[in-house]
Amino acid sequence: MSEDLPVVLVVEDEPDLADLYAAWLGDEYEVRTAYGGHEALEQLDEDVDIVLLDRRMPGLSGDEVLVAVRERGIECRVAMVTAVEPDFDIVAMGFDDYLVKPVTRGALTETVEGLFRRSEYDSDVQTYFALASKKAVLESEKGRAALEESEEYDYLDAQLRDLRENLDDSVANFDEHDDFEGAFRDIGRADGTGDGSGGEGTEFGF
Repeated sequence: MSEDLPVVLVVEDEPDLADLYAAWLGDEYEVRTAYGGHEALEQLDEDVDIVLLDRRMPGLSGDEVLVAVRERGIECRVAMVTAVEPDFDIVAMGFDDYLVKPVTRGALTETVEGLFRRSEYDSDVQTYFALASKKAVLESEKGRAALEESEEYDYLDAQLRDLRENLDDSVANFDEHDDFEGAFRDIGRADGTGDGSGGEGTEFGF
């Protein structure tokens, strides 16, 4: 992790769009821009905290970049920011969040803030966030019939149920009460169990 400003790597093969994202984030983060997959891997190092990654790029796709990021073992959070509508193949992908273009400045900055906050939590909570984000995006894009017929979706739902049983132990070690509440506000927003306000709408009682 960077010792100064958090480092965000924007990977987008449309230079104008990459530069726009960089401008939106530049006041709060150190932003690197890569206009293709190969350039992204050249700029990827241990200082990178968050990667915003387009999927459909010539030469080296975003999916291939994502695999390389995880194979290198770099502890960064990755959000796919793409015009590719999500299908059930995303269940097996190693990203943390998924935004479908076009994205607003508010949506992008909120996603980056959330990803950076997730990095402070332990691995079980981070995994839960990632799986809940996948479930939420699939439910927003797929009809009920498609979800019910999908083995991938069933597997995803089962993983989430198993992780929920362990989360009480995971958050017991939080030092700050605000961190505890913030984690579950974010989880409720990600998996649709709450309204994001931390109230009784979440299944965890906040």
